[in-house]
Amino acid sequence: MYKFLDKINSPEDIKKLDYKELEELSQELRDYIIDVVSKNGGHLASNLGVIELTIALHRVFDSPKDKIIWDVGHQCYVHKIITGRRETFRTLRSFGGISGFPKASESPHDIFDTGHSSTSISAALGMAKARDLTGGDYSVVAVIGDGSLGGGLALEALNNAANLNTNIILILNDNEMSIAKNVGGLSTYLGRLRTGKIYFKLKREVEFILNKTPIVGKSLYKTVSRCRNWFKYLVVKGIMFEELGFKYLGPIDGHDIKTMERIISNAKTYKKHPVLIHVVTKKGNGYRIAEEKPEKFHGVGPFLVETGETLKDSNSKSYSSVFGDKIVELAEKDTRILAITAAMPEGTGLKKFAERFKDRFFDVGIAEQHAVTFSAGLAKGGFKPIFAVYSTFLQRAYDQLLHDICLQNLPVVFAVDRAGIVGQDGETHQGIYDISYLRNLPNITIMSPKSGSELESMLELALKIDSPVAIRYPRGEAPEYRFTESPLEYGKGEVLFYGNDGIIIAEGTMIGRAIEVCESLKKKGIEMTLVNIRFIKPIDGALLDELSSKSLPIYTLEDNVYEGGFGTSILEYYTNNNAKVDLKIFAHKCGIVPHGTADELMKLQKLDTFSICEAILSDIKGKNNGTR
Repeated sequence: MYKFLDKINSPEDIKKLDYKELEELSQELRDYIIDVVSKNGGHLASNLGVIELTIALHRVFDSPKDKIIWDVGHQCYVHKIITGRRETFRTLRSFGGISGFPKASESPHDIFDTGHSSTSISAALGMAKARDLTGGDYSVVAVIGDGSLGGGLALEALNNAANLNTNIILILNDNEMSIAKNVGGLSTYLGRLRTGKIYFKLKREVEFILNKTPIVGKSLYKTVSRCRNWFKYLVVKGIMFEELGFKYLGPIDGHDIKTMERIISNAKTYKKHPVLIHVVTKKGNGYRIAEEKPEKFHGVGPFLVETGETLKDSNSKSYSSVFGDKIVELAEKDTRILAITAAMPEGTGLKKFAERFKDRFFDVGIAEQHAVTFSAGLAKGGFKPIFAVYSTFLQRAYDQLLHDICLQNLPVVFAVDRAGIVGQDGETHQGIYDISYLRNLPNITIMSPKSGSELESMLELALKIDSPVAIRYPRGEAPEYRFTESPLEYGKGEVLFYGNDGIIIAEGTMIGRAIEVCESLKKKGIEMTLVNIRFIKPIDGALLDELSSKSLPIYTLEDNVYEGGFGTSILEYYTNNNAKVDLKIFAHKCGIVPHGTADELMKLQKLDTFSICEAILSDIKGKNNGTR
């Protein structure tokens, strides 16, 4: 099917091609990635932007002897295809197929597992120093985007690099975007460097003139040449990377394989210094629709290649959309409401808020730690900040949650999106830890809505609470149920219906699963009481006391890990109050959940309707045949 791609089974194969053939290979890779992602979903724009860069890296370096580390890792598709996974790439993000991120267990070419941003420089420095200490002779390369470079961990690593007297090669993939448009001073600085041709041209011209000027000119040139970075002080107000100890090379065209090979090969000659190569690429390069809408095609579900139209099964509103619409409504009435995001305005549903209230919306970039403490400062100033963030990214700011928010009891609302199983992004992105890491924090209230309307009610209540609040809700559609919702009261759950054979207590999205279980059990003659707990913290002790008094088996359902989760909080309550209960917890038993569809992963974890129903049925029948 492909003239060149079908013959690429390892990095050695691309080293045999000339530059004309590499151009054709690049187009074939582009077509192949678009074809697979249009069927499976995935990260499209970022991968189309690094095709030539990836080819150049694998032509210069000898992977896996040389270590290539991909920051975040969602741009590693070409790397995977080149390193022997061409055919299995068709299984991208499918259950049992290859991951959309680097995984060391998948290939020796995947040097470091990644999924979150800004980790690559730290990891590369550690590997480079380990190489030096053991006398190794391989190269260590970190590929990081301009958005990720603004993350705190990346800046800490940059600061440390100059002190280690070791060589790493840092490839700065500058495409002017992370997920959303990059913001901040570093982004502005890189923008100036992108237009730095004038600087380099002027530098050469001044050096030429000074050298040609008799006596005075030569003397002046020799004098200023002794000064470190002399010309940069004359023409540009500070060059950050060289001041940090990096040899700066660039900016260069990230779609010119030949030039990149030459520059990268040159970088290998610096043995005792870190080198930064500034590569400018275009997200979505070669696929016009993704070029025009890189934010939409950062992470995308299946779509039509011809039009870019995504294939949706339903027009129902998502939880993110419900959240976004509701806070716009609330902000119309209360000017103290502010919204904060860490480079995720569209994914978290904040796009409408950003357009409607430009002065009250803050995108801080890929900087979750800063976002949390920034929110604390806003709260101290008398405002009502709402930080909308994915569950998997909020965990990056745990110290700030404790130290800057909860210990000071500040009224910041955390809209914890993508809580629970997220599916095909895999283990680094599953939001199955937030109940466990939030529940033990002081002063915090944790709510979990079962529906879109309940999320709206929880947002209204959260903004009235003068202390930290987290509302966790899942990815995907926000359902509505036939039940008449009881008014939301602080710290109180609700009983949706009663039965005489057992009790199910569920949180948030698991209410839908619990309803299916109850309906299935009813067909088998088992009638269950179903409780929507609503508040994970504080727990509704009065309701739990009432339930335990019925002497029925109790089953808890949650989309979180078992350890430290919602079910264990109920077990702790009953234990502390010396209540004798028969309790079984349904939660994620394994803290590492791979990629696949949500349904496939729930089945894997035995949290699908059938598995839960069978477990409860067996448990109740066993009790009825025994003591009951």
